[in-house]
Amino acid sequence: MADTTPVTATTTDITTAADRLGEQRAALRLRHSQRLTALMEARNDLRGVHALADFVDDSVRWSA
Repeated sequence: MADTTPVTATTTDITTAADRLGEQRAALRLRHSQRLTALMEARNDLRGVHALADFVDDSVRWSA
């Protein structure tokens, strides 16, 4: 006979999933910042094309 017990996520499972998602987002943010900075260093002609790209590049340079 099949088990009819409802399956529910525990608080630990939810926290672990949230932690994993947070780590993935942080890694993605770091990777994007690194690649954007490398691109802006390689291509000076891109300065001024996109304000957010300029902002991120300047932020990374000031924090280094």
